[in-house]
Amino acid sequence: MFTGLIEATGRVRSVQQRAGDVRMWIESDALDLADVRLGDSIAVSGVCLTAVELGLSAFAVDVSNETLACTTLGGWAVATPVNLEKALRLGDRLGGHLVSGHVDAVASVRSVAADGRSQRWRFELPAALERYLAAKGSIAIDGVSLTVNDVDATSFGVNLIPHTLEHTVFGRTRIGDRVNLEVDLMARYAERLMLPQRG
Repeated sequence: MFTGLIEATGRVRSVQQRAGDVRMWIESDALDLADVRLGDSIAVSGVCLTAVELGLSAFAVDVSNETLACTTLGGWAVATPVNLEKALRLGDRLGGHLVSGHVDAVASVRSVAADGRSQRWRFELPAALERYLAAKGSIAIDGVSLTVNDVDATSFGVNLIPHTLEHTVFGRTRIGDRVNLEVDLMARYAERLMLPQRG
């Protein structure tokens, strides 16, 4: 589990095609890897991945074809910037919201507009996710915990403060770029509870 509060940004160092999948090396001078062990989970732009090799300032992950097809990772290349967050530990502060790192859909940035020192961003809303979003609810975009400002049938908006723009890859994201979306877990469980009970 993660919080959606990004600890550092990094970049893709290498993409190695292997039999049936891909191994990627992710590097970051800002992410402390001292307490990371082989097998630990790290959210990379919102995707929960397992560290399979470790270096001084980098780690390797194996990415399955399913993950490549269902997230933005299939389009990543050397130097692609990424958001990074190590897994939540019991006792850590939960400053964002509970994020699993299981991407629900990929969407694109529709517009960006200045709003004082902040920016208002609008994203495409895949039809299958519309029922999970609500104004003032939570969503993770490329692993960043954000509050939904408003939602309609085809798009939704969020507000990005200067700190978020400076400390995540949103500062380098442009209109038309694709992002990973994960809806709030609470919305999914609420939907499940509303299903009719079986015999």
